[in-house]
Amino acid sequence: MTDAPRVLYYVQHLLGVGHVFRTMRIVSVLIQRGFHVDLVYGGERLPDFDGCGAQVHFLPSLVSRKGDFSVLLAEDGNPASDSYKADRRDRLLNILAMSIPDIIVTEAFPFGRRQMHFELLPLMEAAKSLPTPPAIFASVRDILQEGNKPKKDRQTVELMHRYFDGVLVHGDPGLIKLDATFPFAEEIADRTFYTGIVTPEPGEPAREIFDVVVSAGGGLLGQELIASAVEARLRSSLKEARWCVLTGPYLDTSEYARLERLSDENMVLRPFMPDLHRTLAAAKLSISLAGYNTVADIMTAGCRAIISPQWNDKETEQLHRAQLLSERGLVEMIGHREKTAPALCAAIDRVMDRPAPDWSLIRRHGSQRTADILSQAASGADLRSFR
Repeated sequence: MTDAPRVLYYVQHLLGVGHVFRTMRIVSVLIQRGFHVDLVYGGERLPDFDGCGAQVHFLPSLVSRKGDFSVLLAEDGNPASDSYKADRRDRLLNILAMSIPDIIVTEAFPFGRRQMHFELLPLMEAAKSLPTPPAIFASVRDILQEGNKPKKDRQTVELMHRYFDGVLVHGDPGLIKLDATFPFAEEIADRTFYTGIVTPEPGEPAREIFDVVVSAGGGLLGQELIASAVEARLRSSLKEARWCVLTGPYLDTSEYARLERLSDENMVLRPFMPDLHRTLAAAKLSISLAGYNTVADIMTAGCRAIISPQWNDKETEQLHRAQLLSERGLVEMIGHREKTAPALCAAIDRVMDRPAPDWSLIRRHGSQRTADILSQAASGADLRSFR
């Protein structure tokens, strides 16, 4: 091992962009702590993507067909061929051979990204065959997607035992433990490490001040909430406030144009805002979905928040998060079937009548603890003190 631990970090986003932003918060801290990071990026490139000092390796893009994660689309929008996938696999193996990492981190896999087994299983085998095999960790958010068949969850356990030294669970076990959404968590308890929520580090105050910030992550799933918030603005008790509506980079272009026509001097429309937590820190209120990264921004900012989970019969993660935080009085929750202007107006009145929440109750700074764990792993030291 060299003085600077080398990490090969794999991230593949298929629909939303949350996995990438959480990964980059961790990568940024790793770079600050002296790691050399080779970041393998497999999804559609985000506008103005910042590698934070990592060596970024862009694989030929793969995304999922909206509403169907079983179909992977290549850069030309057509289903990815076997040769396209084989090219990605070979590129990934070449990156492994060139980087010779001390540690490999796979975002979501093996708890997710089963569609990527064609390249990740060969990566695992090749890594284990190196003269000095790297330590291998999975990186997952606190709440996993539920509803898998037991056979799939059993395969996850088998892969953990075969290849992985640990799973980095980016959450607070006092809020929710892995066994709440993964039925075989006890079988991998000896290699489970809770890092706390991967919150952004506080920074300089935002230059532009808004009273209310409405956000919808990447924009693919939050159109209903944004439309209701814009309608509620002039009917709410904060109608004289200054609003900022963040649509996300992937909001439908016709809907963005419609919202632009509704904007005025007290409502600014933006597709994206880096360092959202800095803007929220100066705001009176955040209105958003219940995605991991947005909630992490709210935690750092310390502002009041209304969150409305994106939910359907298959996607339950945001609903879990919203309910947990609402039960502790940290947010005002609007049900997934209640994203209406009247419901938002009523929620604004309720939340503004309460004191600002005390987010210190939640374990945060997950990037720093992740770096601590990986530093220890790179040195070959015992990790039991982190469990």
